[in-house]
Amino acid sequence: MVEVKQSGRVREIIVEENPLSRMLFVSTRLAWLWLILRIYLGYSWITSGLGKIGEDAWTGENAGAAIQGFVGGAITKAETGDVSGWYAWFLENVVLPNAAPFAYMVAFGEVLVGLGLIVGLLTGVAAFFGALMNISFLLAGTVSSNPIMFIIAILIIMAWKVAGWYGLDRWALPYLGTPWRYARKKP
Repeated sequence: MVEVKQSGRVREIIVEENPLSRMLFVSTRLAWLWLILRIYLGYSWITSGLGKIGEDAWTGENAGAAIQGFVGGAITKAETGDVSGWYAWFLENVVLPNAAPFAYMVAFGEVLVGLGLIVGLLTGVAAFFGALMNISFLLAGTVSSNPIMFIIAILIIMAWKVAGWYGLDRWALPYLGTPWRYARKKP
């Protein structure tokens, strides 16, 4: 721990990274690991989204029909206690009346999250929105691959500074004001 003092009083305390956290979330040494996880997760999202785009029940003439079926199932699960009452209320009163816009958001959101993860552009943001969709599906009582995808997304969010090193973030983040610097070698 490093204390920064100003006028004799402690103004700020900075807690240094432990070696494991530094290696995983700060150093680019394991950026290849984040690349593998990003591509796996991105591929999962993009294939799911592309399967929905152009589908009649998602983005076609009957857009929203798939969401209506999904929400109906979740509301039924709420009656048995598998879905929280507050989330069932949200689905019934917010999502269901706006099923078509939500269908478009899900379909195109999955593709955008997948693209962001695969090319490594705004990786932490893409992983956040992927995790948000995963938690939404989990709250609605759908398990499948969502827990694994959620855990990977959370790890990528934690590693946002280096997860996109082998990707467009390497150039985009410094441009956006998140500069990387090379570690100085100890003499």
